[in-house]
Amino acid sequence: MEMVEVMEGTEGESSVASRYTLRASRICNEDILFCIDVDPESLVEMKVSGPNGRPLTRLDSIKQAILLFINAKLTINPEHRFALATLDKSASWLRKEFSSDVESITAALRGLSATSSSGHADLTALFRVATHEAKKSRAQNRIFRVILIYCRSSVRPQHQWPVNQKLFTLDVMYLHDKPGPDNCPQKVYDALVDALEHVSEYEGYIYESGQGLARVLFRYMFILLSHPQQRCAQDDVDMPKSLTKKSPAADSVPEDNINVSSQ
Repeated sequence: MEMVEVMEGTEGESSVASRYTLRASRICNEDILFCIDVDPESLVEMKVSGPNGRPLTRLDSIKQAILLFINAKLTINPEHRFALATLDKSASWLRKEFSSDVESITAALRGLSATSSSGHADLTALFRVATHEAKKSRAQNRIFRVILIYCRSSVRPQHQWPVNQKLFTLDVMYLHDKPGPDNCPQKVYDALVDALEHVSEYEGYIYESGQGLARVLFRYMFILLSHPQQRCAQDDVDMPKSLTKKSPAADSVPEDNINVSSQ
């Protein structure tokens, strides 16, 4: 396990060297459960095509993002472990065993497909499973995290969960359509924020995109690589930074258009 040093202050001392003492705290290995929304909206096409001009769907991009995340996370620390679940009307296991075996995770993702229309999203079973698994992780001096990737633009997720049970960290990546007569992504986003704040043990992050660009998904997923025990508040995260473009006309146009807001 990794170790981190935390500085503690002592009042009334003028010397920086004597003002602080270093207290070591343990940074635990993670067990991370990806929960992937398999509603038909996960088949919405992205703006950029895949190899050979084949249309690239949200689900295709999500699979790529998860594999990039896992490989990067294992490069940081090969002791992290991963499992997979899906969200239809409720959550269910896709790959229950937690491991660091990238090949088996890849095989499970390869066989993942969208379901028929569900029209309802209940997170209660997901939180129940996460709490059960988090207790097992704690017994092994590990911490547990859920990364929920949600794709519905008009269906607000629901849950029935006691407010005093916070045994795992919840992160959310929300891919959605633009607001319209049949869509309410802002209300869905607000419901996801409420769920995150309701259950998350450490600082949970939530990001959204209505642009249909895989690179935006990848960019936010890499922010989620940050370990929950080492995070600042999301409001203090100053990345990713937009690339500065040399064209004056391009400089005046933001690279990313945000469709929903946490305000």
